Amino acid sequence: MHAEPAYAEHLARSKYFDPTFRCDAVKVLPGEYFVTTTDLLLVTVLGSCVTACIRDREKGLGGMNHFMLPEGRGDDGLLSSSARYGAYAMEVLLNHLLKLGARRSNLEAKVFGGGRVLASLSHTQVGEKNAHFVLDYLETERIPVVGQDLLDVYPRKVYFFPATGRVMLKKLVNVKNDTVIAREREYEKRLSQDSMGGDVELFG
Repeated sequence: MHAEPAYAEHLARSKYFDPTFRCDAVKVLPGEYFVTTTDLLLVTVLGSCVTACIRDREKGLGGMNHFMLPEGRGDDGLLSSSARYGAYAMEVLLNHLLKLGARRSNLEAKVFGGGRVLASLSHTQVGEKNAHFVLDYLETERIPVVGQDLLDVYPRKVYFFPATGRVMLKKLVNVKNDTVIAREREYEKRLSQDSMGGDVELFG
């Protein structure tokens, strides 16, 4: 599968065989996305970040992204500089799906994440902003949200089967999630170092 050159660096590359589901899978890390026309399993682990799992319900092709809004400057509305990052992450996913033959009128979404799991981000309510952003964006784009699990205080592991639209969600309630927190802290750091002016480069 080939991505547009501008998007290729954001494409998830962590492929493995999932022993639980006995199928090929792709792990989507913070700042990445993946789309597929085959029967692949897409997996991500979320803290304050959100994921949009979007598919063409007739063709069975679909994809997943994983993003966080950086702390905005001034107004944090949908059109703020902060939200531009989320819009870019959504556009990367949608544009690639449409390029593979998805029809906009057939798209549906399931969204997850936005937990309050990073103490360093709790004052900025990043999880809440991420959750509200993804719902507002999909409503604006007229893509129906057919499933969601947002907010709360727990990290989540999401298993998405684009071919069928099935999602399995595991809340990581009793697990020590140092890896999740470390990944999101690093992602937050990369976002904070990105320039907010000119052309948007989401993933630094």
